[in-house]
Amino acid sequence: MRASDRAYSALLEEIQTGVLAPGTVLGEVEQSARLGVSRTPLRAALARLIADGLVAQASPRVTVVTAVNGDDIRSLFVVRRALEETAARLAATSGETERFAALTAAFDAARLDGDAARDAYYRLIAEFDAALDDAAANDYLSSALRTVRTHLVRVRRLARYQPERLAASVAEHRLIAAAIAAGDADLAAHATHVHLHNALTSILDSLDDAPSPHRKALA
Repeated sequence: MRASDRAYSALLEEIQTGVLAPGTVLGEVEQSARLGVSRTPLRAALARLIADGLVAQASPRVTVVTAVNGDDIRSLFVVRRALEETAARLAATSGETERFAALTAAFDAARLDGDAARDAYYRLIAEFDAALDDAAANDYLSSALRTVRTHLVRVRRLARYQPERLAASVAEHRLIAAAIAAGDADLAAHATHVHLHNALTSILDSLDDAPSPHRKALA
């Protein structure tokens, strides 16, 4: 892996997990020394993060981790809803019946009791997202969704863990997968719309609470 890629991956993970909180100043000298790279690859990494919208240029040599507020999250979900509903419709017409039937069964079997079980569920969601991208078979759509998901990781970790919301998320994902497996594009899009509405409402409601480094994704 190139030095710039290593620096980008390290900074991206720290921003998404909250190690580098909104407002954190990323000075070139300090970050170069901390990450063990020279300034040229660090600048390349920071340029990618600026393009992602995760950091902003404060001065020629200083960038700052951007803040996230309720308006930002609402705007993100406007884009997410358009992209994911479209992806669900395309996936439902793809003929990927077996793959999504298997995912439906996996959501049926999903358990949420304990950190290990919840981590397995988040991996299942990632598997579902990958299947959705493959079935939609649209590189432009998949690229746009990757950008949205980059921000979603961060947003989810700002939100308070709610067991009841996570349980509802399992059922919602199961319905989307089942609709795609059945080739029902309208139901797949509608189920996606309902899921994203509930996820957004839950995240916004939870922002009244103080952030916690141990929070898990809600959707």
